[in-house]
Formats: sequence, C-alpha cells, structure tokens
Amino acid sequence: MTTDIAVVVYEGFDEMDAIAPYEVFSHASDRGCDLDVSVRTLDSADRVTASHGLGVEVDGRLADADPDLVVVPGGGWNDRADASAWAEAQRGDLPRALADLHEDGVGLAAVCTGGMLLAEAGVLDDRPAVTHASALDDLRETDAEVVDARVVDASRGTLSSSATPSDDGDVLTAGVTSGLDLALYLVARICGEEVAEQVATEIEYEPREDVYVAREE
Repeated sequence: MTTDIAVVVYEGFDEMDAIAPYEVFSHASDRGCDLDVSVRTLDSADRVTASHGLGVEVDGRLADADPDLVVVPGGGWNDRADASAWAEAQRGDLPRALADLHEDGVGLAAVCTGGMLLAEAGVLDDRPAVTHASALDDLRETDAEVVDARVVDASRGTLSSSATPSDDGDVLTAGVTSGLDLALYLVARICGEEVAEQVATEIEYEPREDVYVAREE
C-alpha cells in the first residue's frame, strides 16, 4: 500500500523546511520505499515564492490529493511577514484545512514554525510538541505541551505502509534542520530502518537520536 505524502507550501514558506523532507522522501522512494511525495498548495497557484526568494512550481492543489500524511513547513513567523506562516495563521484558511484533514485521519508533520499552524488548527491541544526555538514562547501560549526535543512524535495511531493513521491522527513536530531528522524518522516508520539508514548515508547526514515519543509502541 503506497503512502501518499503531500508537502503543502504557501507564499513565504522556508525553503529548508519543505525541500529537506521532500528530498529525503524522494531518496526513500528511489530505494524501493512505497511512497509518493508531491508539493501542493491550498489554492490554485502554479508557483509559490519561498521566504528567501526561491520560486517553486507545485504539483497541484492539496484538495485534489488524497494524502496519508501532510508535511507543513514554517517560515517568517517571528518577522510577522505578509507572506509567512504567521500570515497564513492570521488568514485561517490553511489551519482550517489542516484541522479538517486531521479530523479525517490524515497524519500531520510540521517543521519549524509549521508547528504554529498545527497549533492554530487545534491539533496540538493536549499534545507534546516543539517548534523553532524563537517561537517556543508563542507555542507555550497555546494548549500544546512544549517539550525539549528535536522531533516530537505525538501520534495516537500507527503510520506505516500497512496501516493508515487512526482517527486520533498522527501528529509530529520538529525544528528547522530537524526536518531531516523528522523525515528520516518517518521513513524508518513507513519503510524500515534499513531504508532510512541508506538515505542518511546518501545525503551524508547523521541523524540525531533526539525523538520524544508520546504514545506507547
């Protein structure tokens, strides 16, 4: 069973937050991991400009996909930029879409201040979570439980190629470069440790084993 992963982007998203996980998932797919990864937007835009000026062509709308997991990057939260995660939180459309996806059992994984969008969506309520260090005070003002870890797995289901997320949903959060750790952690859960190790070797990255797992395995 193929695991469908959608990386949702918006104007002002941080390049590393989205592209690093995308590359990890792509390498995993090349190594036989049964997953598909695409880049999606909430609206019908064909191209999105990231926070440092990179133009990214997208694969289509999030509404036209049927993802098992949605990866949410951050970007520009602390600057309160007009094009940023903060602006998306103020508009509310993306948080509402994420809340609806979570209600439908879709897994959500946020990188950096993408975690604040999950908080705005209400899916971090009473769950452990982390975000970029400079936004931790904002996260503490929500109903999330802030923990000290690079990756936080607050899942209440099981995300794997043989099982879809439970109704309680899979929710994971990470910092910035922690997006690599998050993606490798997900690859290990979906396709096994061997594939994750192969990908880490390919990208010459040594994962940091700082993962907080909330549920019982």
